[in-house]
Amino acid sequence: MAIGSKLVGIGTGIVVRRLTDKALSGAWRRTRHQEPPADPAAPGTPWAEALSWAAASGVAMAVARLLATRGTATAKMKLTGTAPEGLEGPGGRRARA
Repeated sequence: MAIGSKLVGIGTGIVVRRLTDKALSGAWRRTRHQEPPADPAAPGTPWAEALSWAAASGVAMAVARLLATRGTATAKMKLTGTAPEGLEGPGGRRARA
């Protein structure tokens, strides 16, 4: 993988991570009317709150990663006409075992 692609991936990942964290924290405050847990693993954090935060943040980060990966892949394909290394082209399907 080219250095430029790695740098774009790292930069995109940092930006997406921060935006997702801000959006998730804001959604937590609006729906729960309290601050999100600072450390869900801390013994003082109730189990329901810790599990809710873990599930919400896991889903949010997975979706954000998917959006970022697809967005950068689409941009690369439009600019260069080739799919990024390791990714299928349009309509790619997962191989069956």
